[in-house]
Parts: sequence; structure tokens; C-alpha cells
Amino acid sequence: MDYLWTPWRFQYVTKAVPASGCVFCTAAGGSDDREYLIVHRATHNFIILNRFPYTNGHVMVVPFQHVDTLQDLAEPALVEMMRLARECEKHLRAIYRPDGLNIGMNLGQSAGAGIANHLHMHILPRWTGDTNFMSVTAETRVLPEDLAATWEKLTSVDWAA
Repeated sequence: MDYLWTPWRFQYVTKAVPASGCVFCTAAGGSDDREYLIVHRATHNFIILNRFPYTNGHVMVVPFQHVDTLQDLAEPALVEMMRLARECEKHLRAIYRPDGLNIGMNLGQSAGAGIANHLHMHILPRWTGDTNFMSVTAETRVLPEDLAATWEKLTSVDWAA
């Protein structure tokens, strides 16, 4: 699937990718949440924008604990993850007014996980008809809002969880 991006994307695609390590652990250990697109830090998890979103508002809840399965995730992190998913649902509904949401996980590369070694939950708004001819015929997504605008919207809300 290709993406149409505006010129601001060039800064991201030309950045050096860490030679080793986990992108989620790198983001969690960073000091600039805007740079890493982290919109909220809780006790056991953080909420981060997907750098390659399916739709605007596509976030992920990621545990600080580096595990690849739910069975290995500590109970407090698991409980908090679900509470944060509920908060994401609330805020995405208020900000984007979607017709529905996709919430889910892909555990393992064969299940579709782009980052298979660090568990994460996707939460993304969906609208009736959001799969248009661009996605169907050209395998391209058109995203009307850049990641900086999404980050601003989601960092301005009160994250209660």
C-alpha cells in the first residue's frame, strides 16, 4: 500500500533508522514526545501515533514492558492497556466523529504485526466509505491531516486513565 504525503514527510523518511533496538522502546526512552509522536504517557503504557496511519487519528497503546505476547504482559499493564483503549475510543470519537472504530492487535509477523517483537494495540477511527477508489485501484491512502496536527489534537485532551 502506498501513501500520499506532503513535503513535511521528507524529514521523517530521511532520518537515520536505529541500527538495532525496538522502535517502541526507543520512543519510550526519548525525551521529545512530539518527535516520537507520543501523545500520552501513563504508568505502564503510552499512546503513540502510527507513523504510517491507515486513517487520521490512528493511535497505538504500547506497554513500556518489552514483550511480544499478552500472556507475558504484567497484569497491571494489561489492565491499564484496556483502560487506555477506552480513553482512546472516547477521545477519537469526540475529536474525529467517526462512524466506528477498529481496535485490535496483530500478534506475530504471520498475523500481520509490522513490529512483531513488541506488543501494541491499534485504535483507529473509521468512516462509512473511507475505503475509496484510491485505496482500491491505486493501493494509495489519502490522509487529509498531517501527523503534527493529529499530535496537537490528541495531546490537548485530558487523559484520565
